[in-house]
Amino acid sequence: MLLSEQTYKKIDREIAKFPDEQRQSAVMAALAIAQDQTSWLSPEVMQEVADYLRMPAVAVQEVATFYNMYNTSPVGQFKISVCTNLPCALSGGERAAHHLKQKLGIDYKETTADHKFTLIEGECMGACGDAPVMLVNNKRMCSFMSNQKIDALVDELKNVAPSDATANGGSR
Repeated sequence: MLLSEQTYKKIDREIAKFPDEQRQSAVMAALAIAQDQTSWLSPEVMQEVADYLRMPAVAVQEVATFYNMYNTSPVGQFKISVCTNLPCALSGGERAAHHLKQKLGIDYKETTADHKFTLIEGECMGACGDAPVMLVNNKRMCSFMSNQKIDALVDELKNVAPSDATANGGSR
């Protein structure tokens, strides 16, 4: 078993929200919970979730690969999603992304050599009025990201120990 007893208890709470014959409806929550434990969804983890939800592994993989909140390959301790949809792009999103790329020395879909940061383009985060917007590990929204705020965020996250990542918007 790749997933812990505690992870299964959390998944069970999500499954309980649905009639037993519809337990597959908990797939998105189950994947998010599994990812919180493992930091990414390996084929083995997706198979374990599929078996637990009594659904085909390919159906779980389809969900995991459709949404960019799921990591289907290893990521850094902190995955930073930058909204580059049109409203954010027009309101500083492209500038913020460029600054972040320069600061981290990586491009989209890349991870820093120390495995601390992974950078991705994000889909609309529903906060267009707060642009530029970034999301850290799918949990921490960062708004109005000036170069100074980006620098402060990166400096803060650089000082987070791997075991403390969850408390700071991390996924490990």
